[in-house]
Amino acid sequence: MSSSSEPIQLSETIRTLHEKLVALYGQKRGTVAHKRLMQMLEDFRTAYPDLAAASPVPSERVTERDVMLITYADTLQEPNVPPLRTLERFLRQRLAGTVSSVHILPFFPYSSDDGFAVLDYKAVNPSLGTWEDVRRIGQRFKLMFDAVINHISAQSAWFRAYLEGDPAYRDFFITVDPSTDLSSVVRPRDLPLLTPFQTRWGGEKYIWTTFSADQVDLNYANPEVLLRIVDVLLFYVSQGMSFVRLDAIAYLWKEIGTGCIHLPQTHTVIKLFRDVLDFVAPHVAIITETNVPHAENVSYFGDGTDEAQLVYQFTLPPLTLHAFATEDATILSEWAAGIAPPSDRATFLNFTASHDGIGVRPAEGILSEEQIQALVERALAHGGAVSYKRNGDGSHSPYELNINYFDALSDPQAAEPLALQTRRFISSQAIQLAFVGMPGVYIHSLLGSRSWREGVKLSGHKRAINREKLSYAEVEAALESDTLRRQVFRAYRALIAARVGQKAFHPNGPQTVLRLHRRVFALLRQSPQGDEQVLALHSVANQPLTLNLGAVKLEGVRGWVDLLSEARFAADDVLSLQPYQVLWLKAQH
Repeated sequence: MSSSSEPIQLSETIRTLHEKLVALYGQKRGTVAHKRLMQMLEDFRTAYPDLAAASPVPSERVTERDVMLITYADTLQEPNVPPLRTLERFLRQRLAGTVSSVHILPFFPYSSDDGFAVLDYKAVNPSLGTWEDVRRIGQRFKLMFDAVINHISAQSAWFRAYLEGDPAYRDFFITVDPSTDLSSVVRPRDLPLLTPFQTRWGGEKYIWTTFSADQVDLNYANPEVLLRIVDVLLFYVSQGMSFVRLDAIAYLWKEIGTGCIHLPQTHTVIKLFRDVLDFVAPHVAIITETNVPHAENVSYFGDGTDEAQLVYQFTLPPLTLHAFATEDATILSEWAAGIAPPSDRATFLNFTASHDGIGVRPAEGILSEEQIQALVERALAHGGAVSYKRNGDGSHSPYELNINYFDALSDPQAAEPLALQTRRFISSQAIQLAFVGMPGVYIHSLLGSRSWREGVKLSGHKRAINREKLSYAEVEAALESDTLRRQVFRAYRALIAARVGQKAFHPNGPQTVLRLHRRVFALLRQSPQGDEQVLALHSVANQPLTLNLGAVKLEGVRGWVDLLSEARFAADDVLSLQPYQVLWLKAQH
């Protein structure tokens, strides 16, 4: 950052942060909070001057070379070795040059929900390793941390201080009279919204708990809470964070009488976080996690420059599953035709599988109720489970399919050749890798894992089905022998290698959906400069089919070369696609 631009940026930052804090808390409290916030930011910039100066070109924040691995710190385990060190070893030996970034799911001390009920935001769970272990991974890979800041553990020091009557924490949580009408509040879980707790200072209090009785919502109407969370975010930046995932952020601000989701104040808080990070560490990007219908989800881009730099593409997993289940890509193609990043400074984080399940709410308004119910029945028939949410009228509706994505696509009970199931799965993963945005690859997808039903029985939690802990030695042995893990891992790495070498897959490159065949999901990707094109073809059908390349009207194309097999085709060839075949054809001019 040049000295001539410094006063301008400082002046603008002071103004915009003051405006947001006054909007949230009023003139008096907002001004007091603003003074304290600016002191925090100046102290941080003094301590870490290089971070403030490391400003990326906004349109190159993520490129075609960026692929993010999503994993728990302890998915891979070795006897007597901290799991974070095992993870670093696996990344270094198996994925260096393949993935650029790693999302380490919550690695803090926790009391429940596999890490999402945080006890201490600034500590590493000692059973996993240390901050030094985290930073070691960050030497080779960009890191994404979870900011689990809608709620904190009911067993945390913050909440214990509240129960004890510590004045500093009196307004950190939300108390509500249980007779209050809360029927309009949008509920993501089928659990009580309020949980009674006994306090030493005021008897029984009913506390707002959106997700569970052990996950107590923070009260952002108190500016002290906001400042404390900004302090947490700054600490994460100091530990090497390049991406921050704002977990369950849609529910952050509460106003009784509203749905308490997507409120304007929530968007203001996210924009404030963006201003803060742009000021002290402009290389850090915000990713919002909002498992909601598509139009609501993309609202977290703001105007494309002032809110999240990345938004999870939650609609892709259920629509991709529907395409393969019906062997028809029509609906997926129709939806994808309307997808484009809002600016060259923002894009999507694409995924199919995650540590959670396959959300079906994001398909509302795109798939019919009957089509969503068919996916529900498919998940149940294939050995999975379904999570439901409670509606305002007391009814329930499906929220999430709890099943491994491989098994959601392939019927584990059917007598299908494993090679066919693998081709089907790889075709689904090729779609997410070709789609406009940055891919996020869940470790169990990369390793060809199956549903862990025993884990559901042991834990009593449906989401455990896709969170199995694996022996590092057994995984390494499987990757060196003729196993499903090896087949999937090698095919997946080949896809990633093809993607990262092509400017046409840059997140800012245009994406055009082509309707060449209803059983094929076809994307034409182009580089931002328009000088490179890749035609990505993905069969969603268990049957051979033919495609006429002459139907692709692209000026000056003499032929095509497949990035995956190096096969060459004439510009007007008729292709014979095998079941679930993937072709990524680069245009030859």
